[in-house]
Amino acid sequence: MNLKKLRKARNLSQEELAELGEFHRTYVSQLERCVTNISIDGLERLANALSVDIRELLKPID
Repeated sequence: MNLKKLRKARNLSQEELAELGEFHRTYVSQLERCVTNISIDGLERLANALSVDIRELLKPID
């Protein structure tokens, strides 16, 4: 949920975020739907692509 919220707050499509993080677009979709898991390295790439600290992706949803 945090991934989708942060992505939308930055007006990025799944495809744009995937490109920034060097992922396939379908992988970003799977992450947002909690269909697959991500490695710590991948989490770091997503955080960098979104310009946030990794903790922002991991914090409990409000």
